[in-house]
Amino acid sequence: MITRDPQAFLALAQTLRPDAGPATARGAFLVSPDGFARAAESARDNVYMAQDGFDAAAALAEHRALHQALSAQLPVVTFAGDAATPDALFPNNVFATAPGRVIVGRMRHPVRQREAQRADIRGFFTGVLGYAEHDLSIQPHACELTGSLAIDRARGIGFCGLSERCNLEGAALMHAAFGLRATFVFDLAPGEYHTNVVLALLASRAALVCPDGLAAPQPVLDVLQALYGPHVIVLSPAEKRAFAGNAISLTPDAVWMSGGAAAGLSQGSHAALAAAGLTVHGVPLPATEAAGGSLRCCVGEIF
Repeated sequence: MITRDPQAFLALAQTLRPDAGPATARGAFLVSPDGFARAAESARDNVYMAQDGFDAAAALAEHRALHQALSAQLPVVTFAGDAATPDALFPNNVFATAPGRVIVGRMRHPVRQREAQRADIRGFFTGVLGYAEHDLSIQPHACELTGSLAIDRARGIGFCGLSERCNLEGAALMHAAFGLRATFVFDLAPGEYHTNVVLALLASRAALVCPDGLAAPQPVLDVLQALYGPHVIVLSPAEKRAFAGNAISLTPDAVWMSGGAAAGLSQGSHAALAAAGLTVHGVPLPATEAAGGSLRCCVGEIF
C-alpha cells in the first residue's frame, strides 16, 4: 500500500509485526568531500546551503573524524570524492540498500545525476557484495531515496515527503524498490527539500519530527504517535535549524547527529531520547553543514 490517507495507512501499519528485517544497518558507506564546494544547481532548492565560506580542508577533516567515530559501532567504507560532483558527500540520496539489493536513485539536478553513474560504487555492491541492482536513475521521476523517504526497516513501512526532489510517481517507485509493505505520502512545507531534514525514524521505535517542515503537520504527527507513542519527539524550529532532525540510528541503542545538532537539543529532547533507550552521539560538522546537509545525509546504510 502507498497512500496519502493516514487512516488507511494506519489500518495496515498497526497490524504489521517488526519482522520485515533488521531495524538498523550492518554497515555504512560514506563519500569523501574531495573537491568540496558550493553546488549552484543544488542551491536553487536547498535553503540550508550557505552562500559562501566553503572550507574544503575543514570538511575533509570532519569527514575523517566522522568515519572514525562511526567505525566504533559498525564497519564503514569511504569512497573517494570528485570535484565534478561537489554534493557527493551526501550519498544516501543516490545510493541505498535493502537486504541483497542496491538501489540507485534519480536525482533532480544534473550535478547530482552524475553521481549515479559511478561504476566503483555500483561495482562495490554488485561485484563485491553480490547485491542485485535496482536502477531508478534512468527513469524521469525524481526520487532521492533516503533523503525523501524515511524508513522503519523492522516494520517495512515508509514516510515519504514530496517536494521538488521527489514526486508522487517517484515515491511509488521507491516503495517498490525498497520492498515496503506500506508507505505514507505527504507534502513537505514550501522551501523544504528533503524529508530527512524534518523526520528521522530511529531504530524502528522512536521518531524525531519537525512540524514546521511539513505542509500539514497534524496528520503526520497523528500517524507517528499511533505507531511510536511516547517516543515521538517533537523538535522546535531552533532544533530543526541546528539539524537535529537529520539524525540516524546505526545500532539499536544510539542516535547519531552533528555536534551542533546535539548541542542544540533541548533538555526535554535529550530526556525523551534517553527514555527511548537511545544515547546521543554528536560529531562536529560545521563545515559540512555549509553544503546544506548534516550527519544523516552523509551516511549510506548497508543492509
